[in-house]
Amino acid sequence: MIESPLTTTVLFQLGPVPVSRPVVISFAITLLLAAGGWLLARRPDQDEPGRLRTAVEVLLETIEEQIRDTMRIEDARPFLPLLGTLFLFLLCANLVELFPGLEAPTGHIETTAALAVVVFFAVHLYGIRAHGLAGYLGRFAKPFWLMLPLNVLAEFTRTLALAVRLFGNIMSGGFMIGLAVALVGLLVPVPLLALEALVGVIQAYIFTVLAAVFIGAAVGQGGEAG
Repeated sequence: MIESPLTTTVLFQLGPVPVSRPVVISFAITLLLAAGGWLLARRPDQDEPGRLRTAVEVLLETIEEQIRDTMRIEDARPFLPLLGTLFLFLLCANLVELFPGLEAPTGHIETTAALAVVVFFAVHLYGIRAHGLAGYLGRFAKPFWLMLPLNVLAEFTRTLALAVRLFGNIMSGGFMIGLAVALVGLLVPVPLLALEALVGVIQAYIFTVLAAVFIGAAVGQGGEAG
């Protein structure tokens, strides 16, 4: 029997709080990324960095360039910690289900909703820092004050869309792979795994670019908040 993609497996309880498999996998990915970053940063003064360090630096430079192009700004470094970390986490979270016995935490709505909420608050914090509280909130009443409810509603609906888009794409891919394995065995899903890996990379890219677009609109000089 194929398990519903909308269900989660509870591994243990922390008092009254159930801890599900996606939560454990998400924390494991976070810890691995943090440990990897700490190890790579331990010896920044090396004359000849290793291949792994070089590859990571190239990846970060590529992300920084993409942020600069997307947001149309000269200096992308203030936004690199958030957007770079977001992309790396999503990349790992989307691709982890390629390993036997693991499932993508982004295939569950609670994970993508949490990531979308992080983007939601980051957008407004960056906007307030760039324009001040009054200046930023005033942007929601443009081009005229009757647009205020619609602009506020748009902030919530696009956050919901951000979460649902990622969840739907990753969940459907994982469900199709599980269905194929159940029906025909382990050999036929190999092409599906390659396709799912491509989808995982693309979805991590899209989510991060959309976050950059939202932040760019909030800190930009345009008249609208969103």
